[in-house]
Amino acid sequence: MRAFDVKGTTIAVAKVGGAFHAFDDTCTHQQCSLAEGVLHESTVICPCHGSEFDVESGEVLRGPAREPVETFEVRLEDGNLEVKG
Repeated sequence: MRAFDVKGTTIAVAKVGGAFHAFDDTCTHQQCSLAEGVLHESTVICPCHGSEFDVESGEVLRGPAREPVETFEVRLEDGNLEVKG
């Protein structure tokens, strides 16, 4: 996983099973960087307090976070990853 600044918003990008997924890099619990966490299959685990999010839907799989993270549509165009949002 890596985080990128996209027009003033920090977006995390993870590759799962050959597909790229983009989501808000900021954990909704205490604003830690999710890109600094652990990716296990399609679950990102926040490095601060262990909240788990689905990288495809953004939904919370395990707290303490209660709010999902925003996800963004991605596509590969001429070898470049584009994030829509």
